[in-house]
Amino acid sequence: MKKFENRDCIEGMKEYPDNHFDLAIVDPPYSVGASNGSFGRGGKKAKNSFYRKELEHYSNHDKTPNEKYFTELFRVSKQQIIWGANYYPQYLYHSGWIVWDKKKADGLLSQAELAFQSFDKVVRIFVHEWEGFRKGVASFEHTASRTIHPNQKPIALYVWILNNYAKKGDLILDTHVGSASSLIACEKMDFNYVGYELDKKYYGLAVQRLIDFNQQTNLFKTEQAEKR
Repeated sequence: MKKFENRDCIEGMKEYPDNHFDLAIVDPPYSVGASNGSFGRGGKKAKNSFYRKELEHYSNHDKTPNEKYFTELFRVSKQQIIWGANYYPQYLYHSGWIVWDKKKADGLLSQAELAFQSFDKVVRIFVHEWEGFRKGVASFEHTASRTIHPNQKPIALYVWILNNYAKKGDLILDTHVGSASSLIACEKMDFNYVGYELDKKYYGLAVQRLIDFNQQTNLFKTEQAEKR
C-alpha cells in the first residue's frame, strides 16, 4: 500500500482500526510566530523574501494539532516518532528523544530539532546540515532535491529513521507529509505508507516531487541495466 491523500489526517485515521500502522513518523505544525514571515519566539525575519512568503502561507493554512489528533495517532499506530514534540508535552506519556543536529549557528533558526520516540531507546543524534531555501530560488522547480516547504526535512533524515526504528515490512504513517521527504525515503527503502497533506498547494508540490523522484530512480535503473 502506497497511498497519499489531500485530506484532513484526523478524518483519514478514523478509517483505520487500532494499531493498523507499525510506525507513525509525523511532523505536525509547530511554528511559532511564522504568520508574519518570522522565525520562532524571537521573531527574527527571514531574509529570503520567497521563504518569508512560504512561512506566511504555512502558518495561515496549517492546523495546530489538538487532543483529537494525538488520540487518533496513538490509536492507529503501534510506535510513533513525533517531530516538534517538545511543543506538545501534555500529550506525551514519556520522554524518549531523537535529536537532529542541523549544523547551524547563525542565531536565526534552532541549531537542532527534537522528536519524541516511543521505543524507549537511548537518545540518538543525527547530524545533517539544514539546506534551507537555496540561493536564487524565485519559483518552485519540480525536482526531488528542491526545497519546497519552509519546514522541509532532509530525505537522509527519514532514511536514517527508517534504518534505526523500522523493520522490513512495516507500514508507515505520515499525517503531515509537507514536502514528501518521508515518502521519498519510504520509496527508496521499499516501505509501504499512508500519507496525508491538508494544504492543496503543498500536496500538489509533494506529489510532483514524488513523481520526479520515481522518474529519476527508474531512469537510473534503466541506465544501469543497459550497462550490464
